[in-house]
Amino acid sequence: MQLVSIITNLRVQDIIDVLFLSVIVYYLYLWFRGTKAFKALVGLLALGVVFTFARFWGLFLTTWVFQILWQVLIVLIIILFQSEIRQVLERVNPFQILGLRPSATPAGWIPGFAAALFSMAGKRIGALIIFERMDFVEELTTGGVSLEAGPSPEVLMSIFQKSSPLHDGALTIRKGRVVKVGCYLPLSSSEGLPKAWGTRHRAALGLSERCDAWIVVVSEERGEISSARGGEMLQVKEVDQLTNLVQEALVPKRPETKTWKERILAPVMHQWPVKLGALFLIFLVWLLLAGQQNFEVTLTVPLEVKNLPAMIEILEPVNPELEITVQGVRKDASTLNRRNVHAEIDLSTARPGNKVFRISRDQIVLPSDRIEIVRIKPPAMEFKVRETSMIDQPQRP
Repeated sequence: MQLVSIITNLRVQDIIDVLFLSVIVYYLYLWFRGTKAFKALVGLLALGVVFTFARFWGLFLTTWVFQILWQVLIVLIIILFQSEIRQVLERVNPFQILGLRPSATPAGWIPGFAAALFSMAGKRIGALIIFERMDFVEELTTGGVSLEAGPSPEVLMSIFQKSSPLHDGALTIRKGRVVKVGCYLPLSSSEGLPKAWGTRHRAALGLSERCDAWIVVVSEERGEISSARGGEMLQVKEVDQLTNLVQEALVPKRPETKTWKERILAPVMHQWPVKLGALFLIFLVWLLLAGQQNFEVTLTVPLEVKNLPAMIEILEPVNPELEITVQGVRKDASTLNRRNVHAEIDLSTARPGNKVFRISRDQIVLPSDRIEIVRIKPPAMEFKVRETSMIDQPQRP
C-alpha cells in the first residue's frame, strides 16, 4: 500500500528528478562503455544497490560498514577516475549542447591528404593519425614531440617513413594543423578483437573508447585504411570516402532538415533499449529511497463537531472543512487522505450568536505519530449558532 501511494503521489519534481538522472546515467554509459572505468562503475553500482537494500531492510551492521566504506570510496573514485571525470566535465559543453559550433567549411588540403594516405597504404607504410574534436587528447596520450605544421603529404611521408624515429607513434591534428607527433595511445581492453589487428588498431580503438576523437589507421601489414570512432572500427576503401570522413572529423556536418515529428522521435528512439534501461534503473532506485524522503502534503479534511449543547443549532458554517499541511517521511505522508485524517472541535461552550473557536494541532487526528502538522488553515473558525425551541426539534416516534 505504501508503494502504491508513493507511485500515485508522483509530483512534477519527482518526474523531472528521475528523467534528469536517467539522462546522466545514459550519457555516462556511452562515455565509459568499453573502458576499464566502466567495469569499476558497474561494481560500484552493485555495491550501491546492496547498501540501498540493507538500509531499506534495516540491516544496521551492514549499513554502518557501507557508510564507512563510502567515505573511502569517494576519495578512491576521484583518484582512479580523475581523467575520466575531467573528460566528462569537458564534454558538458553548453555551446555543444545548444548546437553553437562552426559550420562545415571545405579545407583545401584534405583531398591531397587522403590521396597521400592511400599512397602510403599502397607502399605498406603504416600510420596512425588522430583528429581531435571536442575532447582534448593530450591527457590520454603519452610521449610525443610538439610540432607546428600543415598536414601535407610531405610532412606525412617524413614522419611515418620507416627510417623516421617517430614513425611508430601517432600524429595529432587539431583544427586542421599538426600539433604533435610520436604520441602513444592507450590500448583497447575490449575482448574478442580480430587477431589480425596490430598495435595501431588496438591503440586507435582504445583512444576512441575514451574520447570523441576520430583516428585513422594505415595498416603496414595489409595496406588497408581504417577509421576508429566511438569504440567502433570502420574500413575505408576509397579516397572520396576518406576525404568526406576527414572533413566531418574536423567540422561535424549539420544534421539534415527533418520534420518536427522526426525531431521529436529521434532523441527518444536512438538507442532506446539503453535509455529504457537507464530509466528503469533510476526509477527503481528512486522507489527504494523515496519512502525515506521528507515529504509535505496538503489536504482538505472534514471538521467534526462534538459536544454541541442541546437546544443549540449551527447556522454557519455547514459541513466545515480545514486545509492542513503535514510533513513526514514519504511512506507515511503519502498515505494520508480524507478517510484516515479528520479534525474534531469541541463546541460544548457554544452559545447563541457568533463565536470564534481556535483550531489547535491536538484537534487533528492522524493515523501515525511520525507525521508533523506544519500548517492549519484557517487557524480559527467562526460559528454562528442559535437557540432552537421544542417545536424545531425533530419528533421522536
